[in-house]
Amino acid sequence: MALKERVGIVVSDKMDKTVVVAVENRFPHSIYQKIVSRTTRYKAHDAENNCRIGDRVRITETRPLSATKRWAVSEVLSHSAKSQEVSK
Repeated sequence: MALKERVGIVVSDKMDKTVVVAVENRFPHSIYQKIVSRTTRYKAHDAENNCRIGDRVRITETRPLSATKRWAVSEVLSHSAKSQEVSK
């Protein structure tokens, strides 16, 4: 079975070694065909605490790491402008 992957934006980094990633899914409504966007929030494991709010990340499915954590950050695709200012 292939591992699922999602790309989303980090919306919270307040927990230790955990980030909350919001993934937006856009699809046409079944009857009206208008584009609808649905946002799902995933808790993902961030071992080195590299991610900051606003970063664009790729997360992959993993074994259960806690009661709510089933995903891990595989790579940071781009850093937000705010996180670059904080790191300097």
